Amino acid sequence: MQTALRLIVGLGNPGPEYSETRHNAGFWFCERLARTLGLSFSREARFHGLVAKGRLTSADLWLLMPQTYMNRSGQAVQALAHFYRIQPAEILVVHDELDLPPGLMRLKFGGGLGGHNGLKDITSHLGTQDYWRLRIGIGHPGDRNEVVNYVLKPPRKEEAEAIDAALERALNAWPWLARADFSAAMQKINTKPAPPKEVP
Repeated sequence: MQTALRLIVGLGNPGPEYSETRHNAGFWFCERLARTLGLSFSREARFHGLVAKGRLTSADLWLLMPQTYMNRSGQAVQALAHFYRIQPAEILVVHDELDLPPGLMRLKFGGGLGGHNGLKDITSHLGTQDYWRLRIGIGHPGDRNEVVNYVLKPPRKEEAEAIDAALERALNAWPWLARADFSAAMQKINTKPAPPKEVP
């Protein structure tokens, strides 16, 4: 039996000027999941973020959106996880992913950090890379020098629609994530959606 999730962390930057930018894809998922579960966020200074509390079958579930800026996300994650004695394997971090095109996602456990500053800081604070990640594709600008500028801009209309559809797919997989059926959740999340059939 795999360990159930107890903490879902959405990564992003605080403030209205960042709310629509690609780097905030993790926030977008957390906000939608909270709405789906009927939860509301409140600011928790001791956890350096916005926190919502829910209930799974046998345990409390926490949703966290760090308000420390991306490169200090680990401060919030460590504070909440330490306080509630949540193990790294019980944490899912949702973040934007340059190496996947908009519309694609990957659910995985552990692995590399892909140069993502939020993941780097979380790994540094937790002392391990062994936690779950949901990587939401935002595409790559093609030039490494353009990455910072790219992630801090809103997606184009067609990209936003593809990301939106991916987030819906992830939400549809939530029942499997909630009961720690990660193989089924991976199948639903990691499978590329079939293109719509053309009407003759």
